[in-house]
Amino acid sequence: MVVAALRRASGRERLQPVPATFAGGLENGAANGDCRSMNESAKPVAIFDVAVVGGGPAGLAAAIALSHAGARTALIARRVGYGDNRTTALLGGSIDLLRELDVWPRCEADAAPLRVMRLVDDTGRLIRAPEVRFSAAEIGRDAFGYNIANRTLMAAMEARAAEAENLTWIDGEAEQVTPDDTVVTITTRQGETLTARLAVGADGRQSLCRKAAGIGITRRALDQAALTFNVAHSRPHRNTSTEFHTPHGPCVFVPLPGDRSSVVWVASPKEVERLAALSDGELAEVAERRSHSILGRLEVGQGRNQFPLGIERPARFAGNRIVLVGESAHVLPPIGAQGLNLGLRDASDIAEIVRDALSSGEDPGSSPALARFETARRSDVLSRTFAIDMANRSLLSDFLPIQTARALGLHAISKVGPLRRLAMREGLAPSWRQRPHREPRFRAFSGEADTGSPQENASKQ
Repeated sequence: MVVAALRRASGRERLQPVPATFAGGLENGAANGDCRSMNESAKPVAIFDVAVVGGGPAGLAAAIALSHAGARTALIARRVGYGDNRTTALLGGSIDLLRELDVWPRCEADAAPLRVMRLVDDTGRLIRAPEVRFSAAEIGRDAFGYNIANRTLMAAMEARAAEAENLTWIDGEAEQVTPDDTVVTITTRQGETLTARLAVGADGRQSLCRKAAGIGITRRALDQAALTFNVAHSRPHRNTSTEFHTPHGPCVFVPLPGDRSSVVWVASPKEVERLAALSDGELAEVAERRSHSILGRLEVGQGRNQFPLGIERPARFAGNRIVLVGESAHVLPPIGAQGLNLGLRDASDIAEIVRDALSSGEDPGSSPALARFETARRSDVLSRTFAIDMANRSLLSDFLPIQTARALGLHAISKVGPLRRLAMREGLAPSWRQRPHREPRFRAFSGEADTGSPQENASKQ
């Protein structure tokens, strides 16, 4: 696993980030290629191996993993409370990573395991797919993953980040990101300046880092929106996530601890507006009807969120000493629980690349290092984007042959055991995705590791 690999790096001497003036430190002079006088820059500039811009879940995970890899890491993000009540379904590989980073033990008790997933065709069409039921036990797992409140996950990550030895959290907002041949210089709105050999852009859909790297973005708006809210219910969910497929998108009831579930309801923008305007009692009633009362009577909790859906993809995932992670690198509809799980794989891959680069004396922001990240992330992100887009298009289509093909495909998955098990395993993590590092090779998101040394492998058993 990635962080099992990182433990070897943590045995090296750890250097804490130190301030250096442009007039003084040799390290700063080497990084910038020139020496400036104290009159030109009176403020000290901190030197880091990696600077992470953005403090969402993907950015925090990247910063923690990078610091654990032995990289002198800066996290540039405002310390603000997480305000909404949205949740995230973390799939198996994400849990493995968070556990190895010592994040998961801090929040596991507040998460609900997802042991069964049901897909129910509720389109009312002439040609409908049979119900498909996926059980984690069928592929030898206790659960596919866990559903957890985002604010709980963020609190656990922030607590872990505060303890990380090689991580400096700069409470600010990046205002300018300037890459050159040797470093990336970042200036915050609060007046601080730092340099790093590599910048990780985890700064969301309007990414400043992506713009600084000169990377274009392709955006496609969908004629769909989503409404998210939480409900309490009178019947137990039995750790089963149920996804009702409607002509306008899926409506998913995902278990939370106790007799509670989170709801992600995808529909047309007008319908989402209508649902959002309902009172709690009215929304509970229509949600119960949509769920066919499988959870009994519903009670809507506080807080709702609505947002338009779209697909966004950058032309590249790395360039000019900058790599992209999280929503700066991919935006997907909330279908198949892929968004943050992809972001955590972004974090995993860049941590492995930086670990390998530092251990071999390579510049972590060099072109070969960026190329390894590009190769690793492109196949994973593009394949997931394609799969989610095709699944969504096939559900929305009124074209009878497409509806027939969709129904036949789901029927095959439902009835053919090997195909169903393959779909479950590939849904958790693509077995074919390329890894970003040199030997030894680690498969962080399949839960396997191979150091190439029989003695080292035996010691882990």
